[in-house]
Amino acid sequence: MIDPKYRRLTFAFFMSLFMSFIMSMVITFINLGFIDGFILKWMEAFVKAFVCAFPIVFFVAPMVQKITNKLIKEEK
Repeated sequence: MIDPKYRRLTFAFFMSLFMSFIMSMVITFINLGFIDGFILKWMEAFVKAFVCAFPIVFFVAPMVQKITNKLIKEEK
């Protein structure tokens, strides 16, 4: 198992991996349709998206967590 001190890094990795995988497929399909070579185009888009998404999620997620905590009403 992964040491808990790497929780933020692990979360950022998997969140960006799944989001970029799914979103790159959707956007590639919207832009090109299901063409010959779709998978290759999708994988190219996925790699580029993941390279961008990972640092974004790593640095933005803590800020989003703080905003969410301020917006969510505490249970009493």
